[in-house]
Amino acid sequence: MGNALNVGIIGAGKISGAYATTFDRLSTVALTRVADLDAGRAAALAAEHPGVLAATPDELLAADDVDVVLNLTVPQAHAAVTLAAIAAGKHVYVEKPLAATTAEARTVLAAAAQAGRAVGCAPDTVLGTGVQTARASVAAGDIGTPIAATAFMVTPGHERWHPAPEFYYQPGGGPILDMGPYYLTALVTLLGPVRRVTGMSSTPRPTRTVGAGPRAGTVIPVQVATHVTGVLEHASGALTTLMMSFDVWDARLPRIEVYGTEGTLSLPDPNGFDGPVRLFAATGGEWVEVPERAGYRDASRGFGVADLGRALRTGTPHRASGELAFHILDVMECLLAAADTGAAVEVASTCEIPDLVPFGAGPDDE
Repeated sequence: MGNALNVGIIGAGKISGAYATTFDRLSTVALTRVADLDAGRAAALAAEHPGVLAATPDELLAADDVDVVLNLTVPQAHAAVTLAAIAAGKHVYVEKPLAATTAEARTVLAAAAQAGRAVGCAPDTVLGTGVQTARASVAAGDIGTPIAATAFMVTPGHERWHPAPEFYYQPGGGPILDMGPYYLTALVTLLGPVRRVTGMSSTPRPTRTVGAGPRAGTVIPVQVATHVTGVLEHASGALTTLMMSFDVWDARLPRIEVYGTEGTLSLPDPNGFDGPVRLFAATGGEWVEVPERAGYRDASRGFGVADLGRALRTGTPHRASGELAFHILDVMECLLAAADTGAAVEVASTCEIPDLVPFGAGPDDE
């Protein structure tokens, strides 16, 4: 394995295969072990990747050949698994959100700081050429001073395709905590941290029906808001209008647009790593595609783990950091609180905007 960062996955669910496939092509990251409460799922994932061992969670945490625990459990278990990994002396990278609540997330970051361990958190999609090219364009002044943005994520619900969708509709789930991290991390990267939010929400349907897999037809309860709208006031003064929903069949809305004094930027889906960034400049009078100018090329899920490895090797900040993820979780929690109370809510946390990702460099050679 050489100097590779050894990674153990806890949680061999649907997304784990994407991470494992990425690690197969990165020279500085090596997947060594996989664990899951369902031993069969762990064994199946391990079997697809030569040299990887299936283990129990306790065995993985005790293993000497695991430097970083990749926590891919359901959101309600994120804090407990992360704290166990830190207690075992491991660095941790967590699927979004960092924890189910900011109270849990605060405990995680405090434990990591005391133990001298690093905590990273998805999404790492923001490290790809899509968002990073847009960020470079904003920094270059292509749209002048940013004054506003819009962000829309609408779907009829994940139960149509996911065989076990309950966690999407339980506390810690919903469109904000599930998909919000992709959009909000992109927005904070472009416009800076958020200082105040307002919002409204609704839960139009009290139940959902599983549409795929062996449990198709099973009715599950909905315990969270499934349609959320809000306005975010960034510390920079820019205002973002946000709508996230599991109640919309289809729409022709942009994913993210940023509006400035001298033009507009239109971004690709922040749930992906790349895609065209389009610019309408006041002096140009028409939409043009912005050439890629920043971001990891051909990135995929797992590049954030590799970037954590780069940070550990070089002593520089990790871009998909626990601090950034905490701010994003705080913003989401404040937005839901604002929707519940009908009042604007101040966001107590803040964060540094991560360094721009150099164009074309991979975390292996940056």
